[in-house]
Amino acid sequence: MTDTVQVTRDGAVATVWLNRPERMNALNLDTWRRLGEILQALNAEEDLRCLLLRGRGGKAFGAGADISEFEVKRFSAAQAEAYAETMHPALDALTDSPHPTLAAIEGACTGGGLELALCCDLRLCNASARFGIPINRIGHVLPYEGLVPLVRLVGRAVALELLLEGRVIGAQEAYEKRLVNRVVADADFEEELAASAARIAAGAPLAARWHKQNATRALDPRPLSPVELAQPFQSCDSDDYREGVRAFLAKRRPVFEGR
Repeated sequence: MTDTVQVTRDGAVATVWLNRPERMNALNLDTWRRLGEILQALNAEEDLRCLLLRGRGGKAFGAGADISEFEVKRFSAAQAEAYAETMHPALDALTDSPHPTLAAIEGACTGGGLELALCCDLRLCNASARFGIPINRIGHVLPYEGLVPLVRLVGRAVALELLLEGRVIGAQEAYEKRLVNRVVADADFEEELAASAARIAAGAPLAARWHKQNATRALDPRPLSPVELAQPFQSCDSDDYREGVRAFLAKRRPVFEGR
């Protein structure tokens, strides 16, 4: 039986693949379970510098949940809550990952696939990508675990436009609505994705982790404490900072070790 989720490695970059191309990488319960397990394991790896999330086949990042199993596994409120208990660990593992995460979106990115992409730090898509959450067609309500990151990213009005109209939009409109960071021509997608991952992986890993934490804290309206305001300066006590400064002055590439 083919694994519904696969992992490949290229140095400090790990790529997690949704592997159901015959179903446009629709996420069934087994996929959600395996994805959560794999992401949690990767989050514990200290030598990882960048985590990519992709869909096999090139035609879909993820075409939502696999509705073909809903009548059996998600056909009542109780079943939906049980389904979510399997689904949400994957979303949480992406949201809380200490590593920079990048959704590499080709083709359809809808429903649960878009929920996954929203949990990544960055989203890069090809020009053929399509986005939407057309769950109004089946009378389903987006749980808060998916709604909160959507509203934070695009705002209430755009979130409601996607949910109430159920439209599937193209890459350029998704960029204009702030769903993605960049749109890349189909022919250039692999090259730009590799370059983006390499830039992320080349950075100081401690600084990347602090930037992720602090960017999340910046959304919190509570006043920053003196300890929090002083925290960014603590990076100047790290070996990575000293290596970065010395490498810059010596006009060489820095070698960061995460210390």
